[in-house]
Amino acid sequence: MDPILAVEQAWQAEAGAAPLSDPADDLARLEALRVRFLGKKGEVAALMKVLGQLSPDEKRAFGQRVNQLKDQVTAALDELRAQAEARAEQAALAAGWLDPTLPTAAAGAQVVGLPALGHKHPITRLLDTVIDHFTGLGFEVASGPEIEDTWHNFDALNIPDNHPARDVWDTFYTTRGEVPRTHTSSVQIRTMQAQRPPIRVISPGKCFRNESIDATHLAAFNQCEGLYVDRGVTLGHLKATLEGWVHRLFGPDVKIRFRPAFYPFVEPGLDLDAQCFFCGGGGHLGDGGTCPVCRGKGWLEVIPCGMVHPNVLRNCGIDPAEWSGFAFGMGFDRLVMLQHGIDDLRRLYSGRLDLVRQL
Repeated sequence: MDPILAVEQAWQAEAGAAPLSDPADDLARLEALRVRFLGKKGEVAALMKVLGQLSPDEKRAFGQRVNQLKDQVTAALDELRAQAEARAEQAALAAGWLDPTLPTAAAGAQVVGLPALGHKHPITRLLDTVIDHFTGLGFEVASGPEIEDTWHNFDALNIPDNHPARDVWDTFYTTRGEVPRTHTSSVQIRTMQAQRPPIRVISPGKCFRNESIDATHLAAFNQCEGLYVDRGVTLGHLKATLEGWVHRLFGPDVKIRFRPAFYPFVEPGLDLDAQCFFCGGGGHLGDGGTCPVCRGKGWLEVIPCGMVHPNVLRNCGIDPAEWSGFAFGMGFDRLVMLQHGIDDLRRLYSGRLDLVRQL
């Protein structure tokens, strides 16, 4: 007898059997059928062993028939499984133990009729950690518009129209002259305009810049800035605040450094750097190539920061002779990259579930 026809008849006999009274038993029966016919040692796989006994022309025709049978069995199994799952759900509803308004099961849980529950994206999880940490220090969360006027985004931050620093924050403009904000520093300006010191706020949100896309730069990215204004605020307060945050995020052994940097809205300005997690601070990979993340420097700029410039305080109606403060900013995306040893920021926006499920 034709071996393919024999397997096909056996499948039709099994697949045509009436459903069992218990839907769970029926699902178990369908899984057993899948293993019997489509498993690595199943009957369809066994048919391929016959090919060695055939001529080239016979192999072609025989292989096509086997593939057709495999597709037929796969499609039929999918349909039977969907029907069995629907019966199981109906039985659960009829029994009264299933509440369809409840959240779905956790990822990986085997609950008939319910899809698996997702989880927060790594960037969202980091946002939760940022908020938890800084609200624990007495900071409040502030927000503002993503489309800003140039005064809040630039001028009030000591970056007038003719200032060369505007090139660093190269951005997009609307036809009305507005800008998608290049940083959430504009939220700090709005906060200082709206309330008097003392002020402690963090301002997480989306920012936009006309960047060349690469492993560490994106045109749209997530950022969180912090502002503390009070009497007698010093660089020592800034240093202690940021060291505590970085050690919570990366552990107490992470190597960090502060180095002088220029930002128009702070004076003095600093960069907090962390040793590159990807190359271990050496600047080169195992094959001798330059590290694409730190670009051979061995360090990554993590948090630009500094003491709020007196001009910024004056622009918001705050007397710098009475009040002082510090400000800092950090990109969520880059922190997630460091946290998990990711070599390219674009991976976080790829939509690849197999990546984010690992993090």
